[in-house]
Amino acid sequence: MQFYRSFRSPKALTFDLDDTLYDNHPVILRAEQAMYDWLAAAHPASHALTPADWQRLKYQLAKDNPMLRHDVTEWRRVMLRTGLIRLGYSQTQAAEATEEGLHIVLTVRNQVDVPDMTHAVLSELATRVPLLAITNGNVDADKIGLGQYFSRVLVAGRDGLSKPAPDLFIQAQALLGVSAADILHVGDHLISDVAGARRSGFQACWFNDQSRQMHQESKATWLPDVEIHTLDQLLLLV
Repeated sequence: MQFYRSFRSPKALTFDLDDTLYDNHPVILRAEQAMYDWLAAAHPASHALTPADWQRLKYQLAKDNPMLRHDVTEWRRVMLRTGLIRLGYSQTQAAEATEEGLHIVLTVRNQVDVPDMTHAVLSELATRVPLLAITNGNVDADKIGLGQYFSRVLVAGRDGLSKPAPDLFIQAQALLGVSAADILHVGDHLISDVAGARRSGFQACWFNDQSRQMHQESKATWLPDVEIHTLDQLLLLV
């Protein structure tokens, strides 16, 4: 644990989900593969597009409409629908197939292995202060067993612009009913979480379980208040 400035004991905590409370990288890989497997099996015409083609389409769509980046489910929906239309599907056919594909992807997306430590730490923290989650992703906190710890889960797209924009932080502060300075936001991302929280007046806890070095991080435009390396170190702060 390392402190970067004077620290005040928080009256409430907000949490990022992906890559903070569990390892999200393998989950996303499996979800992406599930999409490609479904396309190959159910829609043979999709063989005309490689995974790289789908990724290029995805980022071109976000370039044309930057708001898509704030809602990852809608972004995937538009990508699938657009790609299928380009393959010759009618608007109706593409829309129906897209919803089927989204269902498959989201099913795999919510198959998350949450560490025992995460459950233990959140369970204890919830007896001490209010907890709320803020995520840019589209995981269902209830389906992965984490919803029980939070008074609310705010999701980018549905509830506002994604972090580091202030939308979700402002709503979190209002819902928690304490001053922003009395809230500690915990997250792994130096821009979305640390910079976003600090800009909104929250204290920021950088969850760094990858042995990263702050002085080597080009994205470290805002220093956190505190850095932790294991989630249970939060029990020493609250």
